Amino acid sequence: MNKAGPIVVIEDDMDDQAILVEIFSELGYENEIIYFVDGDEALHYLNRTDVQPFLILSDINMPKINGFELRSKIFTNEQLQTKCIPYLFFTTGGTKKAVLDAYAMSIQGFFIKPNTMDKLKGTLKKIIEYWQECIAPSHYE
Repeated sequence: MNKAGPIVVIEDDMDDQAILVEIFSELGYENEIIYFVDGDEALHYLNRTDVQPFLILSDINMPKINGFELRSKIFTNEQLQTKCIPYLFFTTGGTKKAVLDAYAMSIQGFFIKPNTMDKLKGTLKKIIEYWQECIAPSHYE
């Protein structure tokens, strides 16, 4: 896990993406925020970049490759798996089955997007601060 690396956000709703841009700007983290509108674009980036992202915030319902398919492709890719990139679902809704399926895929978090700017900002702040404190196996290399 590269705490100085970019935060990868996969969000196909442009209104939600604009809100996230505003909130990350207000939070002022030094990490670059890289946005993708679908899982296919994100996977292409992750496979071709030498940069190790800090974490991935992924919507579930997206065109081309949904969040579950993307998580599976990352989890089964040895090169990406060794980068220890925390993968979190950040979505508008969830079912018990979706949450169970997500954790069965070794996801590191499942979050429902709050419906107010203040709550959304607070949730993102907690997520980022948690992962800034957390250590991963790559910490000892």
